[in-house]
Amino acid sequence: MKIHELGHIVLYVTDIKKMADFYRDTLGFHEIARREGMAIFSSGRTHHEMLLIEVGGEPRKHRVEPGLYHIGFKVGDSTAELREVYKHLKKEGVKILGTTDHGVTHSIYILDPDGNELELYADVSDSWKKDPNAILSMPKLLDLE
Repeated sequence: MKIHELGHIVLYVTDIKKMADFYRDTLGFHEIARREGMAIFSSGRTHHEMLLIEVGGEPRKHRVEPGLYHIGFKVGDSTAELREVYKHLKKEGVKILGTTDHGVTHSIYILDPDGNELELYADVSDSWKKDPNAILSMPKLLDLE
């Protein structure tokens, strides 16, 4: 057996309207369908990359514990593109947890309205193709102001 690619993610959400609107309007995901209690998104790479299913309840408490840490979404190929994303997020009032220079990527970490951590990143180097250890670079603070 061989995994060919990461196919999609499914999130249980507290409020489908609030969450689907956030992913569509704030993060710019392409919504391909919405019906009672669910919304489906795709960038066009595959039939769907994210499915939201409304289950109600309370947003997650953001804390370190076993389980999913974050979901990463590529938003560009340069620090300049990431800086524009940062400005957009600040304007929209999105909770920004931090920014990091990982060497091969530059990242912004945020919380969605249900408390799920998301990494929005730009690939800034393909050095990992020749040296896979490049992805283990010591993280550094990234200033996007």
